[in-house]
Amino acid sequence: MPDIRNALRAMTPWLALIILVIVLDQLTKAWVLASPSFTHGRQVEVTFFFNLVLAFNRGAAFSFLADRSGWQHWFFAGLALAVSAWLLALTWQHRFERLLPSAFALIIGGALGNVIDRFNHGAVVDFLSFHAGPYYWPAFNLADSAIVLGVILMLIGQFRATTDTPPENPT
Repeated sequence: MPDIRNALRAMTPWLALIILVIVLDQLTKAWVLASPSFTHGRQVEVTFFFNLVLAFNRGAAFSFLADRSGWQHWFFAGLALAVSAWLLALTWQHRFERLLPSAFALIIGGALGNVIDRFNHGAVVDFLSFHAGPYYWPAFNLADSAIVLGVILMLIGQFRATTDTPPENPT
């Protein structure tokens, strides 16, 4: 019984990180949606390279498939839930490590934050807009940032694991 308690205790930070990402993501989106300064598509200049803008993305990254009839809403929500379940299982497997469970938790939190949007608003709420002069990066949100950071950490973890493993001894 103490082994299972230790295993469950080891999951606590990762579950807390998932919840933190979801809560912060939803709070920032609620702020944007409630603010009278934001109407769909209106840019609010913050700096010469950063604006706030209210955008609804019915597709995936870069509005991929956003112009479809609505099936993509269920597809992307289902895909995010399936990937989150898979990553949660990987988090359990790596629960005593630091880097990979952090990466997985960031991705899960971001994915679930966007799934909540799909169910509550029929689209993902985006509001962060970076640009260099007239060249704009597509708008995104805190959940998207967590996913990107999680993927970067996951890649670092994978490259580190590859370089840390000793070469096999051919016989």
